[in-house]
Amino acid sequence: MTDDAATHLPGTRRSRAALAARCRGVTEARWFGAAVFGLIIANALVLGIETYTGVVHHWHGQLKLVEHCFLAAFTVEILLRAGAHADRPREFFRDPWNLFDLAVVFSAFLPVVRENGTILRLLRLARVLRTARFLPQLRVFLVAVGRSLPGTMSFLIVGALLLYVYAMVGWVAFAESDPEHFGSLGRAVLTLFLLMTLDGLGDSVRAGLEISRWSIVYYASYVLLASFVLVNVLIGVVISSLDEARELEREQEEASGAAGVLPAVPVPVPVPTPLQLAGIEAERELRERIVTARRALDDLEAGLHRVFAPAPHEAERIAPAPATAPAPAPAPGPDPAPNPLTRGPHPG
Repeated sequence: MTDDAATHLPGTRRSRAALAARCRGVTEARWFGAAVFGLIIANALVLGIETYTGVVHHWHGQLKLVEHCFLAAFTVEILLRAGAHADRPREFFRDPWNLFDLAVVFSAFLPVVRENGTILRLLRLARVLRTARFLPQLRVFLVAVGRSLPGTMSFLIVGALLLYVYAMVGWVAFAESDPEHFGSLGRAVLTLFLLMTLDGLGDSVRAGLEISRWSIVYYASYVLLASFVLVNVLIGVVISSLDEARELEREQEEASGAAGVLPAVPVPVPVPTPLQLAGIEAERELRERIVTARRALDDLEAGLHRVFAPAPHEAERIAPAPATAPAPAPAPGPDPAPNPLTRGPHPG
């Protein structure tokens, strides 16, 4: 890597960090969220106004202009959110809400979608769901609905089996007497599906009692299983998923709080000037030279020590002999007895 490329890479990172800081200061401001929320509500109101034919014919051009303004505003919002992740672009695509907003907004620029008015209206209607980004309780509810889909699929399979079995039993028992409701499998399924909501239950029971008294067992068991057991199971699945979604939301808030949430208006990262960059580079080179000089001095000191150090035999000769301890003096004892053979001085 050349010096120019090495210098350009840190500069690019600093520019990305500065851009992300500025965009994050806008997207995390309270007025930004309130403005986007107001645009979404206004977009929903305009969609409702377009259902009136007279208003559309009279204000067609103005409504078209308003729609283009909405699209431009939402495009700017997405670009600002993407710019807030300029220093870490992968984080932008890891957020499912960002992917949803990106798909809803930029799909309007596709030629196939712009030419199809129905798909375009559906996409404009999907913008209303973006309010979940600004309403935590609604976001938790949508997450709970998504997490309850596996349990809901099991509920649908069990409900379909229950409808099929009771529809076949009703066709066998009431096809001849009540062909309007049980004349075929499809009619029997439709009748039982409506009975699941307890709609028309009294009329069906009275018509069954006119055919046979045992029909009360058929209707009572079906209503007990379909309207009470299965529906309560579905409610339990949704409530359990709602608790899981709330716990997940709480964990995410704790994790973001532990990591340290950026302030609403962060301090922009200062970008050093070329003169400051030159000073930093000169200081770095000076430190490297000091380290090199220190290493050279250490090597020189080690070499001098090896040159002037005495040889091993000379060291032994020069080294002083170890001092020996003096012999201990004899201990004092009694005077020896005088020898009679020796002549001492004559006493006077």
